[in-house]
Amino acid sequence: MAGKVVYDRLVLFPGDEVFAEGDRGNWAYLVQAGQVAIVKRTPAGEEVVLGVLGPGRLFGEMALIDDQPRMATARALTSCQLILIDRYTFNSKLQKSDPLVRELLQNLTNNLRAITSRTLPALAGGQDEMVKP
Repeated sequence: MAGKVVYDRLVLFPGDEVFAEGDRGNWAYLVQAGQVAIVKRTPAGEEVVLGVLGPGRLFGEMALIDDQPRMATARALTSCQLILIDRYTFNSKLQKSDPLVRELLQNLTNNLRAITSRTLPALAGGQDEMVKP
């Protein structure tokens, strides 16, 4: 009988934080049920919603790709079930991919961090949400 990979699951209630901006990232998360908001604080302390993720969406992967702190906070909007993907599993799957794909992911991650850090202060002046689902 072939081995079977079993992933841990995390159950959250509305308002529960998955992780906070600045945390070290050791997990990526796949939304199995519910909705998770990705929010970032502006320099003025306001929260901006970067996105709302539902079933089938992956988040938290950037910290695993570039080994940088979390750039935003992830918070449950509804009751949620998340599938946890640990750093080792994520990286072993990534290492099996084409080197071009790995470089592309690194570049996209770097660009997203740079764009977010430049754009967010401008949004703080009056726009509540940067991206709507």
